[in-house]
Amino acid sequence: MTIRKKARVLFYGIIIAVIVAVVAYPKVRPLLAGNSSSPSGNPSPRGPQALNVQGMIITPQRMSEMINSTGSLLSDEETDLAFETSGRIVGIYFDEGTRVRKGDLIAKVNDRPLQAQLQRLKAQKRLVEEREFRQRSLLERDAISQESYDQVATELQVIEADIALVEARIAETELRAPFDGIVGLRYLSEGSNVTPNTKIARLVKNQPLKVEFSVSERYSGQINEGFPINFRIDGRDNSYNATVYAVEPKIDVRTRTILVRAIYPNLNEDLQPGRFAGISIQLSQIENAVAVPTEAIIPEMDGEKVFVYRSGRAQAVNVRIGLRTESHIQIIDGLEFGDTLLTTGVMQLRPNAPVDIYYFQQNGN
Repeated sequence: MTIRKKARVLFYGIIIAVIVAVVAYPKVRPLLAGNSSSPSGNPSPRGPQALNVQGMIITPQRMSEMINSTGSLLSDEETDLAFETSGRIVGIYFDEGTRVRKGDLIAKVNDRPLQAQLQRLKAQKRLVEEREFRQRSLLERDAISQESYDQVATELQVIEADIALVEARIAETELRAPFDGIVGLRYLSEGSNVTPNTKIARLVKNQPLKVEFSVSERYSGQINEGFPINFRIDGRDNSYNATVYAVEPKIDVRTRTILVRAIYPNLNEDLQPGRFAGISIQLSQIENAVAVPTEAIIPEMDGEKVFVYRSGRAQAVNVRIGLRTESHIQIIDGLEFGDTLLTTGVMQLRPNAPVDIYYFQQNGN
């Protein structure tokens, strides 16, 4: 046999050996793994693997029932300043953005015709007063009849009424501040013709401020006058305290909410009306409560349940819940202090399933 024939036979032999090894390996692999079968030769059954979960030990907690809402800041008083009569503006007596006191003169329209009419009436009054004095003297001496005196007395009363009417019309030509506040931007100049519908400026009182917000109808009987609230403003880190002073007596049928207003002193006038406010209201507080994270509760048709850790396994416990907060729920019945609550993987757990707790959470809200 030549060397070339020997090489060819060796090559085919190697190929046949590889094919035989590949076909036979799955059959001999269980024999090679000596710990995969029981002494009787049958494969040993594997039990369910323990699920890695997080847990926490239940300790007494303080829970507060909080309501979160949104609202707006309103000025204590606000009005558009306008004249009660028509005319031409002859004077503006305020600077934009300045503080004014109640009764300060803001602006005035032309009242010269009314002033002339008033002077004429006052002159007529002096004449009638003299006539009334003479007639009264004659009446006391029975020199004239009572009817003659009554005519003069009535004429005097009519003139006095006319004078009061003209003075009232003159007062309408003066625009005065109805309350203390800050007058805003001016919309007209001297010489402009105005009517009662023409806005001259806006007067705003920012001390104190009103906080207006709505709450669900279920809380309508719990929030009353004097109830404290807390609110925050976008862009500011600190919070502010206010006190409820009025509650709308009727529930809004469209939103099923009730409108509430609180008062904030705003002593430094650092807040302006119109701003958005995030409202927080604490309704009640419970000491030594059994509180669990919301994600640990499993809702079912007949109630709620949780899983607790006992002897290396997960045990399902039916619970009765109470107060709710954003992150925690109070457990009224079903759990006790010292129980180990499972807080993760609860949807994959089954009763009596083996578990391995690898991390204990801090119980707290």
